[in-house]
Amino acid sequence: MENIEEQELDMNKLMKVRKEKLEELQAKGEDPFEITKYNRTHNSEEIKNNFDKLDQKYVSIAGRIVAKRIMGKASFCHIQDMQGKIQSYVSLNDLGEEKYKEFKTYDIGDIIGITGFVFKTRTEEISVHAKNVVLLCKALRPLPEKFHGLKDTDLRYRQRYVDLIVNPEVKETFIKRTKIIKEIRKVLDSKGYIEVDTPILNTIAGGAAARPFITHHNTLDMDMYLRIANELYLKRLIVGGFDKVYEMGRMFRNEGISIKHNPEFTNIELYSAYEDYNDMMDITEEIISTVAKNVLGTTKITYQGTDIDLTPKWKRITMIDAIKEVTGIDFNNIETDEEAKKIAKELELEYEETMTRGHIINLVFEEKVEETLIQPTFVYDYPVEVSPLTKRKVEDKRLTERFELFIGGREYGNAYSELNDPIDQYERFLKQVEAREAGDEEANMMDEDFVTALEYGMPPTGGLGIGVDRLIMLLTDSASIRDVLLFPTMKPIKE
Repeated sequence: MENIEEQELDMNKLMKVRKEKLEELQAKGEDPFEITKYNRTHNSEEIKNNFDKLDQKYVSIAGRIVAKRIMGKASFCHIQDMQGKIQSYVSLNDLGEEKYKEFKTYDIGDIIGITGFVFKTRTEEISVHAKNVVLLCKALRPLPEKFHGLKDTDLRYRQRYVDLIVNPEVKETFIKRTKIIKEIRKVLDSKGYIEVDTPILNTIAGGAAARPFITHHNTLDMDMYLRIANELYLKRLIVGGFDKVYEMGRMFRNEGISIKHNPEFTNIELYSAYEDYNDMMDITEEIISTVAKNVLGTTKITYQGTDIDLTPKWKRITMIDAIKEVTGIDFNNIETDEEAKKIAKELELEYEETMTRGHIINLVFEEKVEETLIQPTFVYDYPVEVSPLTKRKVEDKRLTERFELFIGGREYGNAYSELNDPIDQYERFLKQVEAREAGDEEANMMDEDFVTALEYGMPPTGGLGIGVDRLIMLLTDSASIRDVLLFPTMKPIKE
């Protein structure tokens, strides 16, 4: 406790000194907060990459002071802009006594503008010889002691603005995030998909097995839900005559927080008429391998120390065969719920008495197989009990035309040959409602309007959802979802 109080006392003293410096400037009529614009001609990267052309040429740069060495009548400082850092030489002869004296009072963290000519120092460092320096913003709060010293991950996530300043490599992750999202769109746009927007506020929480956030609309005096998925709206558009649609955006699920989960996250869902889950495997493979190649320059990556090859063609295996590969158990030979439960008991898995054979198959897969799927693997033909929106297989009505993609032991995508039989869909909704009434908060709600849409006729359709944040984690070698979200959900610090 004493250490915390001492730190707070030190911080207050440092901030007091900085405020006094600001007040002195303001008293002289040099308030940096009154400056509205600064004309930059170049950034640090452009100067370093084009030194031969810019040598001895005048430039104007701006950025945050991250290092400073005062040496009598001449000084050096490094400023950091979005592209990186660059050194500047600042001298009494160039600035004059008053301006140079003022420059010496600038603090680490202050934002300045520098005009001068480009040159190389004796140590061959590309620099800017300052002819004029302007204070553009006074930083009243010091950066963490020792530059690059912010290591407390909780504080980094809460104060991402400081994290970006003192850990520049973090910025690279978010630049890659933007590039990944652009490349996903590029692939889909090139294949004739139309990007659309669907409601975030829903009257029914549907399209996934998840617990929703509930809000209230005052004028309509009704509860509404932040969307847990956009599936049912996108399929309505297929009914309406769109052949290929997609939407990338925020989803909201009122569930636990972990290194893999954040209550709000970015997801993409896409639907294509006259295609099935095999076509969705093809496009999933194409999206991820193309994005890796175009953003990272390779389809061979390392995630948390494990080498992963994203080069097509990826392994494809049924859920039942995947279980057999790992455990030796063949559920093709297990017909009844009781036999399935006996297997679960032998494997020491916890299950509920209401579970059926299909539920047990899914349970065994999740507990025993998922973590073994390191290289990209499509696991397909899921039990109907865990796939309420999916078309059944003709050969075995207990299974559906659904797959999930696994990489590094985690799920990255979920896809179906979409159920388009309104009678079957209504019956499955009823079963979900029963499960909900029995206490399953993640079960689907009844959506009668969606059933009505299907009654008008939806062509055979393939649908796919990809967790964008997880994909970005994979492609940036990030251990936690919080590392790829600029502002992850955090519990507020109370006084």
